[in-house]
Amino acid sequence: MAKVEHPLEALRAYLPNGSFEPVVSLINKYKVHLTVTKARKSVLGDYRHAAIGVNHKITVNGNLNKYEFLITLLHELAHLLCFEQYKNRVDAHGKEWKNIYSALLIEFIKLEIFPSDIQKSLQKTLLNPAATANGETPLLLVLRKYDVIKKEGHGFVAHIPEGTLFESLNGRIFKRGKKRRIRIECVEVATGHVYSFSALTEVKLIQE
Repeated sequence: MAKVEHPLEALRAYLPNGSFEPVVSLINKYKVHLTVTKARKSVLGDYRHAAIGVNHKITVNGNLNKYEFLITLLHELAHLLCFEQYKNRVDAHGKEWKNIYSALLIEFIKLEIFPSDIQKSLQKTLLNPAATANGETPLLLVLRKYDVIKKEGHGFVAHIPEGTLFESLNGRIFKRGKKRRIRIECVEVATGHVYSFSALTEVKLIQE
């Protein structure tokens, strides 16, 4: 995967107003090598701890909107802080990491840089942070309302009314069904088979 290195000042363009200075302070304090990458389907960000002669490394996808970029970065910084304190003696997403991540989020919420709907969703995240950013489905659905680039005629399965027809990325036609816990059942029109979709799946709407 090709990566693009950015001087710290260039990082300002990826962050919400009011968050640049505190983020840079953390990066400088812990000597983080931060890389903004091209979009990755499987992860939004990644952390690799420091070793002899090697600084902490964090990567964050550069296609994220500013709020999602910041929250993803804080998720990875929490891993760094957890490693600094506990090394490898605790679970990667155990209570120690959750406490550190929650504390980081609280500090940035206090800066009043998030819109009210994101801030409200973050309050729920504070109670029990998910192991991955992709695991925060309700939060991500709110965050992605702020994407700068939106595809006309496309939407997330979670936002489509029940009974609506849509086309998946591979060209198959489905009808949106009922939500089952965190996933949504959809029926393939051609076969009648039922498939389980993530609420965050982006699809093309079909005008009936």
